[in-house]
Amino acid sequence: MPLYLNDEQTMLRDTAKDFVADAAPVSHLRALRDANDSAGFSRDLWKQFAEMGFTGILIPEGDGGLGLGHVEAGVVLEEIGRNLSPSPFLTTAVAAVEALKGTAHAARHFPGILSGETIAALAIDEGPKHRATVAMTAERAGNGFRLTGKKQFVTHGHVADLLIVAARTAGSADEDDGVTLFAVPRDAAKLTATPERLADSSIAARMEFDGVEVDADAVIGEVDGGAANLKRLLAAGRTGAAAEMIGVGSGAMDMTVGYLKERKQFGVTIGSFQALQHRAAHLYSEMEVARAATLKAQQLLDASDERAANAVSVAKAMTGLATTLAVQEGIQMHGGIGMTDEYDIGFYMKRARVLAEMFGDTNFHADALAKAGGY
Repeated sequence: MPLYLNDEQTMLRDTAKDFVADAAPVSHLRALRDANDSAGFSRDLWKQFAEMGFTGILIPEGDGGLGLGHVEAGVVLEEIGRNLSPSPFLTTAVAAVEALKGTAHAARHFPGILSGETIAALAIDEGPKHRATVAMTAERAGNGFRLTGKKQFVTHGHVADLLIVAARTAGSADEDDGVTLFAVPRDAAKLTATPERLADSSIAARMEFDGVEVDADAVIGEVDGGAANLKRLLAAGRTGAAAEMIGVGSGAMDMTVGYLKERKQFGVTIGSFQALQHRAAHLYSEMEVARAATLKAQQLLDASDERAANAVSVAKAMTGLATTLAVQEGIQMHGGIGMTDEYDIGFYMKRARVLAEMFGDTNFHADALAKAGGY
C-alpha cells in the first residue's frame, strides 16, 4: 500500500481544508470559549459538516452514506485538528458509526447522523486513565436491562442525543467476554451528567447510571458479545484521534515555522539561526514519520487486515510523541509571546494534551504493543 493519498483522497483533502479553515478556524474556538458556551461546539456547524457529506464518510452506501474508509475520515480529521475546530466528528461520525455498523441500530441512528441532527457520545472509560476494562453492570430486568455504574470523560455526554455505553452482563472487569454495548437516550431516567470543561475548552461529562432501565432493543449487537463492536469502536477512535493529532501538530509546526521566518533578532530573522533550523528539521521528520504510521493504520483498517490492531497502537503512540514535540517546540520558539493567551500556539498545546489521553496515551499503546509481542 503506498503511503500517500490517491487523486480522490487528495480532492477530498482540498475540499475539507478550505471548508474547515473558512467555517471553523481557531477564532471559532476562541469565540465559544470566551462566550462560555455550554455545549462546547456549534450544532449549526455540525449541520454544515452534514451538508458537505462528511458525516456519512464511514456510513455504507446502502445506508445512505458515502461508503468510504478510515483514510478519508482521517483526511477530514486532520483538517479539524489543524484548525482546532470543536466538533463531534470523531465521536459521532467515526467511532459511533463503527460501533453501529451491521446492527439494527444502523437504520435507527444513521439518518440522524447523516443529517447532522444526531450527536453520539461514548460512555466507555470508568477511571482516571483509559483502560480496556468494563466494570459497569447491566442486570436483567423484565424484558430489558438495568445499568448501574459510572463513566468518566464522556465527550459531549451532557448534550448528546445518543449514548453508546459499554457495560458488563457477565464475567469480570478485565475479560472480553461478557461485555455488551447499549444505545441509551440521553434523557433516560436515573441518568445524570456532570459536565466539566477540559484544558482545551471542550466539555466532557462524568455520568452516573443509577439503575437506568433500557429495553432489549437497546442492545447493540449481541448480549455478552459486544467485545467485537467495542474493539471496532476503539480502533476507529484511536486512529481518528491520531489523525486529528497529526493536524494539531502540523498546524503548530506551520505556525512556528512562519514565526521563525518573521521574527527578527540582531537584525536578522531567527529562522536563519542554525540551531533553530536543526530543531525545525527534526520536528518535520518526526511529524512525517507519525503521519506515515497513521496512514498505514487507516489503510490496514480499511482492508480488515489482522495487523491493524498493532498498527493502530503504533499510530496513536507515535502521534502522541510527535505532536507533543510540535506544540512544545512551538511554545519555546515563540518565546514569551507563546505563553500568552492572545497567541494561538497555546491552544494547540492544550488540544494536543487532551487528544493524547483520548482512547489511550502513548504509554498505554506502547504497553499494548509490548504485550502483543510477548513481553
